[in-house]
Parts: sequence; C-alpha cells; structure tokens
Amino acid sequence: MRKVTAVVVVPALILSFSAAWAAEVTTTDEMHQDNAATRSMTQIPQSHMFDGINLTEQQRQQMRDLMQQARHERSPISINDLEQLHELIIADKFDETAYKAQLNRIAQAEVARQVEMARVRNQMYHLLTPAQQDVLNQKHQQRMSEMRKLTNMQQASSLQAVSSTGSNQ
Repeated sequence: MRKVTAVVVVPALILSFSAAWAAEVTTTDEMHQDNAATRSMTQIPQSHMFDGINLTEQQRQQMRDLMQQARHERSPISINDLEQLHELIIADKFDETAYKAQLNRIAQAEVARQVEMARVRNQMYHLLTPAQQDVLNQKHQQRMSEMRKLTNMQQASSLQAVSSTGSNQ
C-alpha cells in the first residue's frame, strides 16, 4: 500500500511544487493576485510568507530583483522526465525499478529547486526591518496554529470514520 501511495503522491507533489515554482511572480502583491488564492496554505505554505507585511518601494524592488535573478539561475522543469514516467505507467509490463529511479531523479531536481527558493526567501526575509520581521513571525505563528487545528480536525474526522466503519461490521 505504501508503494502505491508513493507512486500516486510523489508525482502529484512534484507537479504541484513545480507549478508553484513556475508560477512565482516578481512581487508579493502579484503573487497573491495571480494564483495563490486558488491554493491552500497546506499545499504551498511559503507562498504566503510575506502576507500582511507593508514593504517600502525599495524593499519591493530588491525582492523583485532577487526573484528575477533566481528565475534566471534555476533549471527548468523537465517535461521529458514527466513523459518518461507516463511511458513507464502505460508500458505493457510495469518496471517498478525504472519508475522508482525516474521518481528519484525528479525528486532530486525538485529538492534543488526548493532549496534555491528557500535561499531566496531567506534573503528576502533579511531585507525586512526588525518590526516587519516581528509581524512576519507573528503571522507565521497564526498560520501554523490554523494548520494544526485543520490537521487535528482531519485526524478527528478520520478517526470517527474508522470507528463508525468498525462499529458497522
């Protein structure tokens, strides 16, 4: 069951993170107007990192410059990798070893992209004043609290579903 879950979840995560990486925009304002509204915080928690922070024009420009530089330096998402996954799925005989190897190549590239974005976000964070950093940290704590509540509610409903299914048998 774990292998099936990994085969289904890993490509989905890769695609969602790749889409997030590809959709990064030059300012935090544009990011929120563009497509972040269609995603939940649990999918891409860092896309909301600078929500509620009032930036000076100089800070906005510096952040734009950092994002522009990161865009030029990052490696593109390999469509060939995704095509190879598809070919392995539709093959007459499933080759689990080849599929795992392909997933590992894709995952390694995705990790490198995420590390690069974390580096850029770190640089952006250090452009903030101490007061702005405090606001950002408070907002982060609020989001984490909301996510914990959501996770607890999901776990509770999952336990209820299991217990009600068990009592019906």
